[in-house]
Parts: sequence; structure tokens; C-alpha cells
Amino acid sequence: MSLSLFVSLATALALGVAVIALWLLSLRLRDASIADVFWGPSFALVVAVALAVGGGGPRGPFVAVMVGLWAARLALHIAVRRRGHGEDRRYAAMRRRDADAFRWTSLPKVFLLQGGLAWVLGAPLVAAILSPEPLGPLDLLGAVVWLAGFACEAVADEQLRRFRASGGPSGRVLDTGLWAWTRHPNYFGETVLWWGFWVVACAAGAWWTVWSPCLVTFLLLRVSGVTLLEPDLVQRRPAYAAYARAVPTFLPRPPRRTGEGRR
Repeated sequence: MSLSLFVSLATALALGVAVIALWLLSLRLRDASIADVFWGPSFALVVAVALAVGGGGPRGPFVAVMVGLWAARLALHIAVRRRGHGEDRRYAAMRRRDADAFRWTSLPKVFLLQGGLAWVLGAPLVAAILSPEPLGPLDLLGAVVWLAGFACEAVADEQLRRFRASGGPSGRVLDTGLWAWTRHPNYFGETVLWWGFWVVACAAGAWWTVWSPCLVTFLLLRVSGVTLLEPDLVQRRPAYAAYARAVPTFLPRPPRRTGEGRR
């Protein structure tokens, strides 16, 4: 058995055990949204297993630091954001629809699905860790792209947190800071970050893992991100329609107007 196959099987097993344990905890808490908190750490788990089982090449510490910082910040952000708010609306709707069966259907629909995605999307991380290729200029480029995405996502999340904490009339929309450049700067930053991971994988000779950032981009734009969130925002926040006409959905552009924060 090749080393890469052995590492892939080991990461799949680790993710499987982790998400099943998380599912059991969700049954006790009656809260499936704890899966969201584990999204970033699931990739930290992939990296840790790859380093432990595969040994890792010169990129091992490099990738571990990038993934660790991203995973820790994202998990902390989501945990703080959802504290005291109960189960996320998406999972609550699934719970109402599936009724008593949700305790079983949540395992494949939420937890195993997330574990499977982490295993697939983590391919460039594992490939970069296992590669014996020396570090080079492409690794630096990947780090710069990753840092740009990480900073964009972190700043956007903090701006939104402060806006929500400031209070004010319901239905307001945040249209200042990075939110004046794009309606979803946090999703844009997340996408850029994953393309940075891929550039590092390219430096390791794993350009073929391009499906990973492509899939992240597709999911954030068409499945779990923008497409899912926009209709809900239009319905809950009357000012959002005017905001949507003035600010691009995803790719940033300089603001065309100034205004007070209104999300």
C-alpha cells in the first residue's frame, strides 16, 4: 500500500470517528449546529493525522500553522456567535421536517456529509504535507494568497460582530467597511484562503487537487453560502434589497456610495 493511500485511509477513519462522536453529542444536546463549530477543526484533524502517519515533508509545519490558525479562529468565531442562540435555523428546520427521525437522519445529512467533505477538500493539504519537494517561491505566493483571504474573512467577521453588538433598529444592513465592497466579504475571504492552500499544493507538485478550491467556491456561491443566505436576508431585512442593488454579490469592487451601517 502506498503512503498516500495509507494516509488517506487514516484520515478517513479519524474523521469518521470524530463526526460520529460529535453526532452522539448533538443527540444529548439536541443541537446539530455544533457541526458548524467543528468545520475548521476537521481540517486540523486531517493535517494532524497526515503528519503523524505520513511523517510530513518540508511543508508539514508550514501547512500545519496555516490550517491551525484558520481552524482555531473560525471555530472560536462560530462558537461565540451561536452562544445562547440555540440551534441554527437550518438545522431547526430539518428537525421539524424530519420530526423524531432527525436523530438518525442527522448523522448522514449533517455529520457524515461534513466529514466526507473535509476528507475530499483536504486533499491539497495532505498532498502538500507528504511532498518531499523543497520550499520555493510558489509556497511564498500561496502563503500571501492565504493570508489575504484569512485577513479578509477575519476582518469581515469582526466588523459584522461589532455591528450586531451595537444594537439599533431591527432590519438594518451593514454596508460599511469590507461590506461596502461585497455583500459577502467573509465568504470571499474563505474562497481566497482555499486558493492559497492550493497554490502551496501546486508548489508540492499536486496541481491536480484543483477540485478542492473549485468545490469550495461552488459550495459558497451556490449551495451553503450565498444562495442559501440571500433570500433569507431579503425577507428579514427590508433594507437589504437596496443594498443588494448597490453592492456586488461576491467579487469586491470599490464602493459607489457611503452610508451608515444598515445587517
